[in-house]
Amino acid sequence: MDVTKGPKRARGERAGLSRQRVLDAALALVDRDGLAALSMRRLGADLGVEAMTLYHYVPNKDALLDGLVERVFEQAAPLTADGARWRPALERYAGSLRRTLLSHPAVLPLAMSRPAVTPQTLGAVESGLRMLRDAGFPLGRALDVLNALTVFVIGHAAVEAATARVNEQGAPGSTAYLAQLDADRFPLLVEAGRGGHGADDAARFDHAVRALLAGFDGGA
Repeated sequence: MDVTKGPKRARGERAGLSRQRVLDAALALVDRDGLAALSMRRLGADLGVEAMTLYHYVPNKDALLDGLVERVFEQAAPLTADGARWRPALERYAGSLRRTLLSHPAVLPLAMSRPAVTPQTLGAVESGLRMLRDAGFPLGRALDVLNALTVFVIGHAAVEAATARVNEQGAPGSTAYLAQLDADRFPLLVEAGRGGHGADDAARFDHAVRALLAGFDGGA
């Protein structure tokens, strides 16, 4: 027996795999080819391993999808702050999460349909609840704040992603379309379209987030 050799490593270890690398590769695949293209076989091919090797890191397809949501949410600003500064912390989180979701639009259907279930995403929720409890919120109201804000961010990002091509092509609903309406019948819509009013998604989002959080400010 050659004692100079270390213990034999599994095939996934020889390939340098880890759960994080598997999830990052899955996210890259979905960004590139869409959610429908994701399968264990396709992901294994991208990583240079057999599909069965991946089950050491993600036990099933549901765990892989939950992991995709986890990786996207991990890229957002953390839900932590001094108790007295919970609103700026949540504003940063909301803006960061919106930008992250828009950079991974294929993951939006998962974000809308899959709750936080991995230890990492649950840990982020726990941190947010602790921040709000430290600021004086009852636990139930703290949950309301996080749920309302996160649902709003996901919904806003989903609509932005879905209508981006509409605005680029000047299709019905775009500012260019509004500008060409009958000015006698729809004078305010025409004025909005010609002036580009209401077309700044980021500005509208930021204003809405501040308004939403202001509505909870008295709950602490």
